[in-house]
Amino acid sequence: MAPTPASLSGTYQPDVLGAGFEQLILPQPADYEGPVRAVLIRCQSGQERPSIGQAVLYVHGFNDYFFQRELALECTAHGYGFYALDLRKYGRALLPHQQPNTVRHLSEYYPDLDDALAQLRQEGFAEVVLMGHSTGGLITALYAAHRQPAQVRAVVLNSPFLELHQSWLRRHVTVPAAVAVGAVWPTLPLPAGLPDTYGQSLHRAYRGHWDYNLAWKPNHVFAVNAGWLRAIRRGQAQVKRGLRLPLPVLVLHSDRTATGRHWQADFQRADIVLDVEHIRRLAPRLGSQVTNLPLPGAVHDVFLSGPEVRATAYQQLFAWLDAVPALATHSL
Repeated sequence: MAPTPASLSGTYQPDVLGAGFEQLILPQPADYEGPVRAVLIRCQSGQERPSIGQAVLYVHGFNDYFFQRELALECTAHGYGFYALDLRKYGRALLPHQQPNTVRHLSEYYPDLDDALAQLRQEGFAEVVLMGHSTGGLITALYAAHRQPAQVRAVVLNSPFLELHQSWLRRHVTVPAAVAVGAVWPTLPLPAGLPDTYGQSLHRAYRGHWDYNLAWKPNHVFAVNAGWLRAIRRGQAQVKRGLRLPLPVLVLHSDRTATGRHWQADFQRADIVLDVEHIRRLAPRLGSQVTNLPLPGAVHDVFLSGPEVRATAYQQLFAWLDAVPALATHSL
């Protein structure tokens, strides 16, 4: 079971997303880089109380932070309280002395999630749907399996990062060598290996339709180090062995992957970050109640796809949540 912190201090402050959004700093014990914090974001949609007594807690991906206002408003419109978490060293939580996104074991994020869930419990939410995108999907799946918080009633994974999108040679030769180095020299810089085309496909300043802070989610992604790669590969290895999640899991992703380092219009209708075949193959290893749902025309973050795809994704998401048997009394 997840530990409950002795106390949660601080008050909500206005958030960068503007009207209807607030943020709460969650201080954490210092780590190998110094002081640490996470930031919890709350959507206040105007309704006095969520109608079904449950909340969604969303966790972003790599080179990312929470900015998806539409997702928050869709959840509140369907009666859920909505919260998002900027993990340590990401977005709102990033401090000047920290290397963005750096981590040495994915369990370092568990206290961030522990405190977020404790805050939701304080606010009256005994039942939470845990939602994670990409690297956040990997983290939330591992967290739910290891901590097994009774408060979490279902898990929704949006294109979870269950495997590297690399050639067989790189995954089986180059990457293991870098992982071994990461155990000794975790700060050794490594090329992230991602082109800027995904960012171009999203941000309205380029070829996309969304507005977000390019300092927190740059097109040329933040550098990674060997410690980060080691943490990711150790987490992915656990998925391959099987997580045995004892609760319902919904996995959303595109129906196909597109490749290429130069811009193609097709990049706005496919996943250009991960190989969706890896997601299809590995999703059943998450647990015994996994629903795998490919969405034709979706991009890597399915909730940033085109309008028709997003409408389908929301319809499928809330239909699935409605159909989860006895969600209010589901026992782990």
